[in-house]
Amino acid sequence: MRILLPTGSATVKTVKAAAERFSGRHEIDVAVTGELASFLAPGELRRLLAAGNYDMAIVSGMCTASFADVEREAGVPVYRGPRHATDLPLVLAVLDRVTLSRTVPADDFLAETRREEACRQVALREAEADADFIIRGVKIGGGARMKVLAEIMDAHKREDLLADVWQFFAAGADIVDLGFGFDATPEDVRRCFAALAEVEGPLAVDTQDSRLIAAALPRADLVLSLHEGNIPAVGKAVADAGAAAVVVPGERTLEENLAAARAAGIACLIADPLLQPVGSGLVASLSGFSGAPHPIFFGAGNVVELLDADSPGMNALLAGMAYEVGAAVIFTSEHSDKTRGSIGEMRRATGMMALMTGRPYPKDLGIDLLVMKEKRRRREPALAYEGIVDADPAPEDIVYDPLGCIRIGIEGEYIVAVHKGHAVRGRHWEDVFYTLLRDGRLSRLDHAAYLGKELFKAELALRLGRSFEQDGPF
Repeated sequence: MRILLPTGSATVKTVKAAAERFSGRHEIDVAVTGELASFLAPGELRRLLAAGNYDMAIVSGMCTASFADVEREAGVPVYRGPRHATDLPLVLAVLDRVTLSRTVPADDFLAETRREEACRQVALREAEADADFIIRGVKIGGGARMKVLAEIMDAHKREDLLADVWQFFAAGADIVDLGFGFDATPEDVRRCFAALAEVEGPLAVDTQDSRLIAAALPRADLVLSLHEGNIPAVGKAVADAGAAAVVVPGERTLEENLAAARAAGIACLIADPLLQPVGSGLVASLSGFSGAPHPIFFGAGNVVELLDADSPGMNALLAGMAYEVGAAVIFTSEHSDKTRGSIGEMRRATGMMALMTGRPYPKDLGIDLLVMKEKRRRREPALAYEGIVDADPAPEDIVYDPLGCIRIGIEGEYIVAVHKGHAVRGRHWEDVFYTLLRDGRLSRLDHAAYLGKELFKAELALRLGRSFEQDGPF
């Protein structure tokens, strides 16, 4: 395969090194078209293609020009390469089996392709997996993916419980658990489950009060949690309703309570040895998870909620621990602001564990929980310049734009900018900025720079699920 690689003088050494590395697999010509590869013009590419018999051209992923006309005239496909020349070897390595995109930079395109394939493999393995039992169409245990159970605490106090449940399922929960505090009544429980009549997914009730458990049984598919204190009172009712149950130790051992639940006729049991938070016996509690005779429940959410650290890495690690002990169900929650997003994170983590078959580590899977850190730092060529000056501090006195101030905030999934009672909203900072500029709502360059900074902060807040405060630190 003969390939044309147009590049700039700033990156030519990096591109030539990549081309030389794959010279045994492809015939690659490197052409310098200026200082920066991203400034390649369609006319220059047309001239280069006319000079050789190429099978394809790979232009910089940073190019903004359209090469559709060049491709049509030359009869040679023009694909987008990576945005950074250092990623070129990753692209050249897969050309034999992957068709690149004409519009999306190759690094983004390949990452998305790998994600799609990883998700497809997770779904395929789940479809083929056996199970210990099934709760409303959801496989539990056996070879199935660990299922994410997400709790809504104090369900009876929620203003729109149905919307909250839909949101949890949409975020990735396999089972939504309704928690009821000590102040809840049987009527509260019946009211909550009645409000969820249209929900088709599995629902659980989370209480140890036998009266509340009984009130939930006409709809609850899973009961959390049974022990020696409530099995005599409600065990038969759980069995008669055909509900599954999570069993915990109490004054009696877990094995004794599991035996009592089986004696009550409950066919589908999940054993919860009780994972302890950090500082309260986390490591010691793990010993109780080995050799459980039933599918295992892993209470990861209790650990994450009680540790002040970012949740993505904790959820990934706890999912890995749950995988190693053979857990069938993993518990998560979003009770606090710091754990917001944990449902989606845990769902992705269980997908990572589902792809572990035949691998020594959950690495290079196509899906990950890297949020703030990079897997691999990019090393671009050094900047070229003849002179340099140190930047002066910006003046403390603010010169306001005569057209007026613009208030920026976030609402739902949108960035919102308000100028004199007129609001502009969008999901991307540059779209909002462009609209403000087009509509003549700013006139000073320093104001434009300030708005770009604040709008981008707002977009980052949306991406990362953080709060946003105009003029405040991110």
